[in-house]
Amino acid sequence: MIILGDNEINIRQLRPADASLLLKWLSDPRVLEYYEGRDHPHDMALVQKHFYENREGVTSCIIQYKGKEIGYIQFYLIDEEEKEEYGYEEFDGKIYGMDQFIGEVEYWNQGIGSLMIKETLSYLIANREAKKIVMDPQTWNTRALRVYEKNGFIKKKLLEKHEWHEGELRDCWLMEYEENKVET
Repeated sequence: MIILGDNEINIRQLRPADASLLLKWLSDPRVLEYYEGRDHPHDMALVQKHFYENREGVTSCIIQYKGKEIGYIQFYLIDEEEKEEYGYEEFDGKIYGMDQFIGEVEYWNQGIGSLMIKETLSYLIANREAKKIVMDPQTWNTRALRVYEKNGFIKKKLLEKHEWHEGELRDCWLMEYEENKVET
């Protein structure tokens, strides 16, 4: 099922047959440097565990660019524990989290990530009633930070030693996009 599409970018729900794509992407050290870590290549069992098991509440999708599968994106309502950790205990509206990567490295640095983020934000606001969308990229990932800021995300909070990556706990930024706060 296509969740959203604009002819160039389509985002469709993850299918069982997509496991081979995830395996390809998550065994590529160039992708793993930014997503999961080069010391954590996936085999098929790990792909099944991380992307197909116990996924209630998570919308897992494949990103297509001009008809070719190039990456992965997921979004989900953040839970009470995350609301507390991120400082949103008092916020009443829906807050979605999202994570994504482009697994086909020849599509990096072409503006496709920005296009995908913009389309997903529009979808979450219009179809899921999101009032805020949050992400927690690692602080050293300047390319991702630039894409997110370009699309209206702002750094809200430094999350120290937040994510295990390549043998150490790394700092991340809590980044937030708020509906009606960004001029387009």
